[in-house]
Amino acid sequence: MSQQSAVSLRGVTRRAFFACALLSMAAPSSAQPTKFEDVVRNLRNPDAKIRVSAVRLLREAGYAEAIVPMAPLVGDPINEIQLEAIDSELAFFLVEPIPAKRRVALVLEVRSEGPAAAAFEAGPMATWPKAAPAELIDSLLAAIDDEHKKVRLEAIYTLGVVAGASRAPLPDAAAARLAKALDHYDPAIRAAAARVVGRLKVTIAVDGLLKAINDSSAAVRVAAIRALGEIGEERTVQTLTDQLLYYDKGEGAVAAIEALATVAHPSSLAVFSSRLHDRDPRQRRAAVEGLARVGDKEAVSKLVFDVNQDDATIVRAAMTYALHRHGFANYLTRMLDFLYYEDTARQVQGYLAELGPAIIPGVSPRVQDPDPGVRARLAEALGAIGDQSSIGILTPLKQDSNRDVAASATHAIERIKMTQK
Repeated sequence: MSQQSAVSLRGVTRRAFFACALLSMAAPSSAQPTKFEDVVRNLRNPDAKIRVSAVRLLREAGYAEAIVPMAPLVGDPINEIQLEAIDSELAFFLVEPIPAKRRVALVLEVRSEGPAAAAFEAGPMATWPKAAPAELIDSLLAAIDDEHKKVRLEAIYTLGVVAGASRAPLPDAAAARLAKALDHYDPAIRAAAARVVGRLKVTIAVDGLLKAINDSSAAVRVAAIRALGEIGEERTVQTLTDQLLYYDKGEGAVAAIEALATVAHPSSLAVFSSRLHDRDPRQRRAAVEGLARVGDKEAVSKLVFDVNQDDATIVRAAMTYALHRHGFANYLTRMLDFLYYEDTARQVQGYLAELGPAIIPGVSPRVQDPDPGVRARLAEALGAIGDQSSIGILTPLKQDSNRDVAASATHAIERIKMTQK
């Protein structure tokens, strides 16, 4: 799977059984099984060991009704309990646990970032599409100013994950508090705040982001540039263009042209054309994507001659997206071929999400692809863009011989049902 491996299939009945088993084990053998209400009450117990035990038990049981009563523990005076509470709140929104290790260049590496940052990096399809309660949002915002650095970072990235799960805008007061973090004394928090306001499209933060592109921290500057692109206000186009010219190459330039490609303003057409043959494949990819969004069919048609020539798969994948977007035949199928590759699978899933439900008829035959990775990734994509009619396409995959495919299809159907309510 492109974002996280499915550990197992957990139906509602199995989860309920597991929860009851956990609670039964928590009780002495001579006592009645512990009730959820009693465990929730223990979140307020003055004994720290009992509080942290209650948090862990409710998390393992998957008892999502604990989200609100657990929220105050995000501000608990004991750091261990704070981190347990934040991690547990995060887990209630995740489709599957984020693995402690990730594969980089075919090698398994231990993640250096915390679980919240990893979940944020995994993107929207890693979470269920459900709203975060105001109590949880408020507690996470307060924890951004905690004296413990790990608590601060876990809180702000968890905020980005849970507040973005439903794709509903933050309330104005919460958005203002988050935007204030762009001026935090900790540069790691400033960078995280920029990433989160970009993901959540907090328009009130634009002025703070414009200031942040001159921050003393390079990570903050790059994050601010990308966030301006995600928010997409037309008034930032000239600033982003200036940043591209200033950096010209490296992370700053890549961030700038990616931001311009996301804003996709017609005035950037010449910029995109000028970077189509840049030495950095990331700039070439962004230039193609920008051209796809603002160019005309004649301008995009020139990519037909380059679609098999570029030595970078991320650029060739972008070209198939551009050509399909402008009506060139058979390029949707060629774009889907890039789901075979780890370095382009998530990129193509992003294109499918952007293109929306119109591509479902062209995509549906590929759910029977011989490659289980392709089947799983298409199931994930259909879960993000599909409607009730897509459930029929996905249902046979629930019985797939590959566990990852079956899990992806099961999750996709559940996601569609949740968004259709």
